[in-house]
Amino acid sequence: MSDPASAPYREPLETGFGIDNLPYGVFRSPAFGRPQPRLGVAFGENVLDLATVFAEQDVGVDPAVFAAGRLNPFLDAGSGAWAAVRARIQELLLDEGSRARVEPHLVPLGDVALGLPIDIGDYVDFYSSRHHAENVGRIFRPDGDPLMPNWLHLPIGYHGRAGTVVVSGTPIRRPTGQRAGEAGPVFGPSTKLDIEAEVGFVIGAGSDLGSPVSADEFRDRVFGVVLVNDWSARDIQAWEYQPLGPFLGKSFATSISPWVVPMAALRDAFVPAPAQDPPPLPYLRERDSSALDIELEVLWNDHVVSRPPFREMYWTPGQQLAHLTINGASLRTGDLYASGTVSGPARNQRGSLLELTWNSRDPIVLGDGAARTFLEDGDTIRIRATAPSAAGGRLALGEVAGTICPALPSRT
Repeated sequence: MSDPASAPYREPLETGFGIDNLPYGVFRSPAFGRPQPRLGVAFGENVLDLATVFAEQDVGVDPAVFAAGRLNPFLDAGSGAWAAVRARIQELLLDEGSRARVEPHLVPLGDVALGLPIDIGDYVDFYSSRHHAENVGRIFRPDGDPLMPNWLHLPIGYHGRAGTVVVSGTPIRRPTGQRAGEAGPVFGPSTKLDIEAEVGFVIGAGSDLGSPVSADEFRDRVFGVVLVNDWSARDIQAWEYQPLGPFLGKSFATSISPWVVPMAALRDAFVPAPAQDPPPLPYLRERDSSALDIELEVLWNDHVVSRPPFREMYWTPGQQLAHLTINGASLRTGDLYASGTVSGPARNQRGSLLELTWNSRDPIVLGDGAARTFLEDGDTIRIRATAPSAAGGRLALGEVAGTICPALPSRT
């Protein structure tokens, strides 16, 4: 096996899709004779077509799995299959003797269309950044405690709408709904359309109904990570959320990145989690309380407005998983749960426009000189992220992007 640094397919290194990453996605490329969606892994500036690679050799997995239009059948194959396939891909890409066999299965990224990588049965969104929660509390309750009494005792969350989770690049229609007016509710397009920069976790191994999952099972249950933008209509949300929480202000769209970075690629990204005071209840305690050192970057019309650090999250992904199932709720392969808005202590580390502009008080000056608060039609938001790699550099988590298009004409 050759030196990873000298392998030709590793170039260009700056893509962040090296041999230590190998994120999974669903792609098609009619120009390269691949009109139907199938599984691939990103490597440099190419996609390795797993359907054709593993049609020629046995890796202990039914070849039909790789020709599926979603990752779910591969996830169902189990952690042993995940490890075996990853090891074989690395061997093929690094072994000089395999180069001739690999080249026909590499498709340039510029010639593929990427699809939603998973069929999502359930989607849960959390609220686990203390910095974000305190900022929101100070904005809306300036004379009170920024945190609600329960916040330091459990990871707050809500069930989202799985059917409106879309892949990066899907246009986002401005939602219409009720919002507060001076003399009662006003109906129309949202005027406070916002983003939430988040990290999402894809369930690989499900669980039985009635059987809680412990926080220490996180690395066994979760297959990989995606980037998430949980678009939010703040004015619709403010009018509707009491007493039952988010509904129409969130459910119109949630965007995820097309590449699922496997947890095996992130083994060197774990760092100690922030201290928790008061100590959590026993079911939320972990033997090794770990956060992920993921650095996010938010671009508004290609202008960087924030760099949220995921390592600052108060509640860990393992604790979120434990809380999600403590009542006996089951997990299914392909389920998605998201961290909630990622925000750090500094102003340029806030993961929502609500915080960045302090609810419109402090406009952001974009690259074209325009002073802005919330999203306007035609705006594009991109969220990118990197994490430490096993090779000592940074691996990429890809990008989740969306452009706002106008609301549909009112039917009222």
